[in-house]
Amino acid sequence: MDNINEEWLPHLQPSMIENAQGYQLDAYLMALEGWRRGLTLKWHVKDSEKFKDIRTWYVEKPGHLFSLSSKERVHYFFKTRGDLVSNGAVDIGKDKQQTKVHLEREGVRTPQGQELTQLESIDLAKEVANKVGYPVVVKPSDGSYGRGVFTNIGTEEDLENAITYIQKTLETNDIIIEEHIPGDEHRLYVVGDKVVGAMLREPANVTGDGENTVKQLIGIKNEQKKRNPRLVSCLIKQNPETRHFIEKQGYTLQSVLPEGEKLYLTDKSNISIGGDPISVTDELPQTVKDVAVAAVKAIPGLVHSAVDLIVDRSGDQVEGVVLELNPTAQIGGLVFPMKGKPNDIPKAIIDYYFPDTEPITQDSSKLYFDLETVLEPLLTRTAKVAAMSPTPKGELHAKKYIVTGDVSNHGFHLGLRKQLFERYLFGRIVMLEDDSIEVIAAGTDPEAVEEFKEAIYEDPERSEIESVTEEAYDGALNIGVEIKTAKHLQLERAQELQQSLELINQELHSLEKNYKTYLKSFSWRISYPIRLVGAIFKSIRRS
Repeated sequence: MDNINEEWLPHLQPSMIENAQGYQLDAYLMALEGWRRGLTLKWHVKDSEKFKDIRTWYVEKPGHLFSLSSKERVHYFFKTRGDLVSNGAVDIGKDKQQTKVHLEREGVRTPQGQELTQLESIDLAKEVANKVGYPVVVKPSDGSYGRGVFTNIGTEEDLENAITYIQKTLETNDIIIEEHIPGDEHRLYVVGDKVVGAMLREPANVTGDGENTVKQLIGIKNEQKKRNPRLVSCLIKQNPETRHFIEKQGYTLQSVLPEGEKLYLTDKSNISIGGDPISVTDELPQTVKDVAVAAVKAIPGLVHSAVDLIVDRSGDQVEGVVLELNPTAQIGGLVFPMKGKPNDIPKAIIDYYFPDTEPITQDSSKLYFDLETVLEPLLTRTAKVAAMSPTPKGELHAKKYIVTGDVSNHGFHLGLRKQLFERYLFGRIVMLEDDSIEVIAAGTDPEAVEEFKEAIYEDPERSEIESVTEEAYDGALNIGVEIKTAKHLQLERAQELQQSLELINQELHSLEKNYKTYLKSFSWRISYPIRLVGAIFKSIRRS
């Protein structure tokens, strides 16, 4: 089996970003870095005046748009892209052919090929493919997430199938045919004139252990991915395409792989469909990094961006061949690689925008905020801007209390939260599996933290406390106060809700059945003329 990396950056532990996974992860990582430095953080809705001149998309749900400001300046961000990246650079990055034109103009190597706009004749595509030379790559001119990208196409039949798929499924006739470059696909992230992170994007795969079937190995691999903040939403799918790819290699989902043998499940390296991000920042040759920097500099108005390239090792020298640039790239795979050293991309970007700010301190590195709570005013449309409370000033003090007894009453937990707020403290209240509770109390006033212990005893009506033990706490700290229920209680509540839902569905089904029976009944049909006349009179009265 694979050895999976779970050594994250010390200031970005999984517990800090439980409520910001998936599409919200990138913006949260960026905002968290700036907020921890003492910058003012605000979240904005999609129709904010501040973002009218910035290219954005799919921002109906809050959590993508935010601003960071110091006394000297303010910058606006869409996910990982800030306002120092021009709209022109964004437009070029979205257009693969325009990207290629700018790269070639500056002498940056990119696969040779041709764009076919409004393609109607498959014969023209075959002519271009023959001119480029098989094998070729076929992809839509405007695409992302690897959709519609077909690599290593070696026959006219495969070429025709790929183009048909793009035209019918993606509904576009703008297609690029280019040479297939052998090598491994990498994503590098460039800020200014420096590569601040690099990862190999390995297609979804499993490694045999001599015992488990391929299907079981996929399940095990997916469980490992669920522990990764970036990959929790990027699981390997066992679909017909996967099964077909496995069968072409002489295996099935029921095959048992020999120990140590690696089986690829697709030839596409996208992280979103189960690929593995492997950090190679320190291993990648400087010549390849220089190509990535040159690629970013080739695009006017582009100051930081991801660069996707192939590392070509077929010649005497290792070369980087640029595939595309992404000014609004996801950075989760670089920050949370499946293997290798994590890369602190948020730090590098915030350094670029706010060079005068101090790095996060040991105390502020423990702080985080619950994104769901912060965004609630925007989600409920009660506000257009949600401003975060500033990071606490001064030395942090924190204690952990374990409270035993009859302490499972949710009202008791709400009372403890109120006691924390009244003392200007923050932390969390967690129901443990043994029905005791863990209470974290933190703040800049050591006396308030110390005195909070007495507040635990102040609600005898909703609790019977047997013991309270305390110890110093040095872990992650939520700037608010969160209440977490034990997993078994959460399961019980989920089961209760499920049962309630089933009862409601049964009742609805019964009512619907009775209603249909009534519609077919004799009394309903015989009263139709009377109801019709009544409807006519109502209509006359309204007019």
